[in-house]
Amino acid sequence: MPPDAILAFDTSAAHCAAALLLPDGRCLMRHEEMAKGQAERLIPLLEELLSEGGIGWHDLAAIAVGTGPGNFTGVRISVAAARGLALSLGVPAIGVTRLEALAFGLPRPVTVVEDARREEAYVQTFQQDGAGPAVLRPLAGLEPATPVTGSAAAALGLPVLPQPTPLVEATARLAAGRLDHPQPRPAPFYLRGADAAPPSDPPPVILDA
Repeated sequence: MPPDAILAFDTSAAHCAAALLLPDGRCLMRHEEMAKGQAERLIPLLEELLSEGGIGWHDLAAIAVGTGPGNFTGVRISVAAARGLALSLGVPAIGVTRLEALAFGLPRPVTVVEDARREEAYVQTFQQDGAGPAVLRPLAGLEPATPVTGSAAAALGLPVLPQPTPLVEATARLAAGRLDHPQPRPAPFYLRGADAAPPSDPPPVILDA
């Protein structure tokens, strides 16, 4: 089989999800709910998916990865894995944000309103000619001027467009459309800082010998 397959994965939430987009257009998927353990489960899950597709690592044309926003640690797990795999295989790694994947396949214009907790949402509007900036906004008073989708959209009291494509499959298909264009290395897409606070204790003093 020619190296035209794309392997995509996402651990930006409490799951470990992967998709294998094959040259004939078929997409094989795995999705496992898990609050922790994604780092240990990801590579075995990818190997199982490749085996199901009847191909090996060197049959891949690219690695696609969900870059968030989402769980701080989960996003870093996937992005680090994607960079490492791409480097070892000599193929590009293509990052796709969660908001782009949620808007995939929906008529434009559409606004993604994704739960960010704390009564806030990640918001991005997609027009026919491109996407506006992604922002973190309070849910209160949010009034999109377009149809809406995403996990926090129902809280606005508006009709919600269902996603026609699973998140990780959308990640793979979006990456396929970017193969012919140079892409930057994937990086975590954060709209909010990490919840972890730096230690309050002062650093140790290093004494000269």
